[in-house]
Amino acid sequence: MKGKTELLEIHGKIKSEIERRLREFEKTWRTDDEKVFSELAFCLLTPQSKAKVCWETVEKLEKSRTLFSGGEKEIAEFLRPIRFWRKKARYIIEARKRFTKGGKLVIREELTKFLNNPMEAREFLVKEVKGLGYKEASHFLRNIGWGRDLAILDRHILRSLLEFGVIDEIPKNLNKKTYLSIEQKMRKFSDELGIPISHLDFVLWYRKTGEVFK
Repeated sequence: MKGKTELLEIHGKIKSEIERRLREFEKTWRTDDEKVFSELAFCLLTPQSKAKVCWETVEKLEKSRTLFSGGEKEIAEFLRPIRFWRKKARYIIEARKRFTKGGKLVIREELTKFLNNPMEAREFLVKEVKGLGYKEASHFLRNIGWGRDLAILDRHILRSLLEFGVIDEIPKNLNKKTYLSIEQKMRKFSDELGIPISHLDFVLWYRKTGEVFK
């Protein structure tokens, strides 16, 4: 298999760091609704934007409490370094309203019904949260410790899958049918490599960037 040795070597090198990161994600779910909502906000910001910049922005929004109580214009001011910042500010406000009850964030309460079925949780999120597609919903679920069997098909991962012959082309439109089809191919590739799919996106990301991030 093309590139198998390289990927196995990278996995061996960063496996312990990946496992530590995944344990951190699982702790997020057990922390509080604000931490879980922060991860949702991060994933709403990531399309066509740099992940590090998005996370730094979320941290500033958290610290100022603007993420949890600020209006759309206040949030938008923090988002200026991010593409489509006005639209993404609206998405955050709408998501906050969707997961607020009696003046309190209840995102964990809403998601608990899907506790043993992350794929159903993903369908729920894509339907209920404006601005969240399959990639973003998968990323969010992974970041709260739920998505160990879900693929995060961002442009970096898709390019790698093309390079390794897992897919024949990068689709112009990543609709539900296409996303699930490529996810299944990535799952098969993961099995053939002997690298868990929850580790594989980290391995492919590390191969391109030299770091393990979110």
